[in-house]
Amino acid sequence: MNDLEEVASLLAKPEPSEEMAARSRSRLQHRTRGHRRLGRGRVRWFVPGVALVAAGAAAAVVIATGAVTNGGAPAQVIAAAPVSGKEVLLMAAVSAERMPQSSGTYWHVTATWSQSDIPPMESWTSRDGKRWTRNEPGDPPGDVVPTPVSLALKGADVSFADLEKLPTDPEALKAWIVQRKGNPNDMSASEIQGDPTLTLLALITELPVPAEVRSTAFRALAATPGVENRGAVEGGQALRMPDPDGKEKPIELVVDPESARVVRANLLLAGDGGVALTDGYIAVTTDWTDELPETPKGRP
Repeated sequence: MNDLEEVASLLAKPEPSEEMAARSRSRLQHRTRGHRRLGRGRVRWFVPGVALVAAGAAAAVVIATGAVTNGGAPAQVIAAAPVSGKEVLLMAAVSAERMPQSSGTYWHVTATWSQSDIPPMESWTSRDGKRWTRNEPGDPPGDVVPTPVSLALKGADVSFADLEKLPTDPEALKAWIVQRKGNPNDMSASEIQGDPTLTLLALITELPVPAEVRSTAFRALAATPGVENRGAVEGGQALRMPDPDGKEKPIELVVDPESARVVRANLLLAGDGGVALTDGYIAVTTDWTDELPETPKGRP
C-alpha cells in the first residue's frame, strides 16, 4: 500500500492512528527541511490597486502564514519520493479532523493587504447572523460599524447552524453543494453548473465550519481532477488545480498539511460571498473572540 492509499484508509476510519498519520507526513517533512523563509450579493468593491468583484476573479491571497523550521538550526534537504497534490490535501484532511474546536461569541476575520496604504479589514459575525466590519470600503475609517451583509455560500445566505450541519462524507457534501440554490447573479458559471470546487475552497478558508466539515472539504478537493503539487515552498506545499470556470490561469494554493491551513492562494471566496482581486496579496487570519471592539459606532 502506497502513502496515498495509507492516508485514504485513515480517512475512512473514525479514529485514524497518530502513528499512521505521522508516517504519511514524514516524506513532506524530509522534503521541506532546509527551506529558507522568503522574506447582498457577491460584493463588488474597488479601492486603488484592489478590487472585490464577481466570482471567478483572480486574487493573490495569504490565508495564514508560517515558516518551515528545523529547531532553529540549518538543515540540508533530504531527498524523498515526490508527494502528490492529492496526498497533501488528504494529509491536511487528517490534521483538520484532529484540530481542537474553539468557540466564542464572534467569528473574527482579519484581512491585511500587501499594499501598505490599505488598512487591515476586519469583520465580526455573531451566531445569530449579525455582522460588523471595520475598514471595509464605505466604512468610516477605524470605526466598527454594523452591516446588513451576513455570511454567504454559493450565492445565498448561510447561518452558523447550516454550516454545523453540513455533511461529513465527501460525496454527500458535494451533492449538497450541487443541490444548493442561490442567486445566479452572485455565483460564477461553474457554481451555477454545479461544480463544487469554489464552494469547497470557501469552506476551508474564511467560513466557521466544524473540524469534521473542514476535513471533509479537504477530502472532497483531493478528488478534484488535475490537482498537482508544485513542490515545497515557504509555509507548505504549492498546489495547482484547473480553474473550474475555464480560465487560462489555474487556481494556486499553498497548503500546510500539518496545520490544515491554506497558506496562500490566488483566489479567495470571502465569508460574505465577495471575491478578492489584487495585484499583491491578502493576509487573512480567523479566530473566535468574545469581544466586539468599542468604538462610537461599534454597537447597534
